[in-house]
Order: sequence, then structure tokens, then C-alpha cells
Amino acid sequence: MTAPLDEAVTQMQADLRAEAAIEPDAVAPGPVKKETQIIAIYGKGGIGKSFTLANLSYMMAQQGKRVLLIGCDPKSDTTSLLFGGRSCPTIIETSSKKKLAGEAVQIGDVCFKRDGVFAMELGGPEVGRGCGGRGIIHGFELLEKLGFHDWGFDYVLLDFLGDVVCGGFGLPIARDMCQKVIVVGSNDLQSLYVANNVCSAVDYFRKLGGNVGVAGMVINKDDGTGEAQAFADSVGIPVLAAIPANEDIRRKSANYEIIGRPGSEWAPMFEMLAEQVAIAPPVRPTPLSHENLLNLFKGDAVGRGVTLMPASMEDMCGKETIVKPSLEIVYEAV
Repeated sequence: MTAPLDEAVTQMQADLRAEAAIEPDAVAPGPVKKETQIIAIYGKGGIGKSFTLANLSYMMAQQGKRVLLIGCDPKSDTTSLLFGGRSCPTIIETSSKKKLAGEAVQIGDVCFKRDGVFAMELGGPEVGRGCGGRGIIHGFELLEKLGFHDWGFDYVLLDFLGDVVCGGFGLPIARDMCQKVIVVGSNDLQSLYVANNVCSAVDYFRKLGGNVGVAGMVINKDDGTGEAQAFADSVGIPVLAAIPANEDIRRKSANYEIIGRPGSEWAPMFEMLAEQVAIAPPVRPTPLSHENLLNLFKGDAVGRGVTLMPASMEDMCGKETIVKPSLEIVYEAV
């Protein structure tokens, strides 16, 4: 009775391994000629990418720009702030349902708008049922079928999870799908570690002939300690905006309120960010070694006083062990 089940599990494992082993296509060398600015925003999960993008895209739209915001995180929460907490149907989920019904996906099924901002979510597979990176690749293939390259936007903003290092999430950098990258970070080691990894990816593909560069960094929840600014200076990228750690911002964002409205208290900050995003040139960063990244922080903040103590076989077994002589035959070199 268990043989068919075992075979199914084995086949599923083989399929997942094969899917994970698929590498993205090589970069497309040559100058970028697109009139639309396609900008990929990366950062650690929970660092505030969606908050930043919702307010930035809203401000850009109020300034008369045609803006498309695309959520590329499997959590599908990029557009929730823009739509007051409501989630919109994802491209992958909608495509699956339409396929079962024998229908074609229409743009109105997956793209929604608010006050001039157009937005959509790529989505991803259900938990434990596929590779999120492959879901991103599949989502962009569907976008191309919907005419992505013919759309007439001034800006396309892509929200990518930065702490997942696989081909799908690195798609815009690896395939020159965007002109520039913006990293969102804060004054903490983990978010800057992710930002440094993104800079390393950009540097790597530039060596292979790619064209994508880093336009700069947005510091979110800035408490003034300065580590994020020091990181940006060290890798050679500008700080485009510093969003303070402010209770009013936190409370309004938790209530799904847009704070980047013209005339609001926080409007000047997002107006300046919109301007910087538009004009900042893509540069090739100089990523830091892990030790140099640690050096941006005080020793008591990152635990550099800790010594790595090698474990012994006694530690592993929880008791004394008897060393048995090896039966391996060792031949002396002639």
C-alpha cells in the first residue's frame, strides 16, 4: 500500500530539486534603451519596502507620473497599504483559476488602481508546494504575455524580497530587467547584511557585462545611530532618504494610511525621495567583506568578543568515546 505513496514522494522530491537547479538566463549585454524607468527595490523582510513603495508610488502619481507598482514577494503584501489593507488577486493564483476554467487572463483581472497608481501582485506558490523564485519567473512570463513591454508607464517599481538568494528573486539584476536597484535598510546588522548581499549581486553581474546599478539606499526607521549611513558611504552609494523612527508614522502605517500625500506633514520627505529616485544614476557598488560590515557596529552590539570553540566527539555523544584505530591503508608516496 505504501509503494505508490513512496514513489509519489520520491517523484515530488526529484521535481523540486530539478526546479531549484534551474539557473536564470545569462545577462543581456549592451546599453539599456527603455524609456520607462524600471526600478527594483530590495531589502530584508519586514524592513519597510512595501511602506516605502506605497507612499513613494502614491506621491509620484500625484506629481503626474504614470506609475506601476508590482509586488514580487510571495507574501503578496506589497499593495495592502495602498489599498487600505485589502489584498488583490495575484497573477499566479488568477492564472491557475483561469486555466482550469479554460479562460484567458485579462489585465483587469490582476491590475488595480487607486488615485492614479496602478498596482498588482505576482504572488507565489502555497507554502511547501513550490519554489518562490520559480514563481517569480513564471509571474513575469505571464506579464510578458499581457504586453508588459508595450505598457506606457514612466516608472515601474518592483518590490523584491532581498534576503532570499535564488535566481528568481535576482531576476531583475541577472537579466537586466531593470535599470537600477534601490536598497531599503536600517541601522541594524541584518538589514545591512541583506543590503550588502544585493550590492554583491549587482557587482557580480556587472563583471559579467550587465548594466544594472544601485541608485542608492533608503534608511527606514532611522534612529540616528548612523550605521546605515556609514554603510552607504563605504559601498559608494548615496542615501536617497532617511525616514525617521516616528510614532506617528508607525501608527498611521499600521492603520494602512498613506502618509505620502501632497500637503501632509510627511509630504516633503516623499517629494524629495521621488525626485532622487528619478535622477539618481545607477552606480556599481563596492560590497564589504563580512568583517568590514561588522566593523560598522560597536563591539558590544554584534558580539565580536565571542570566540568560536570547536566541538569534540565527546561533546557530540555526551560521553567519553574510545578512539578506534583506523583500518584504512595509507600508501606512502614513492
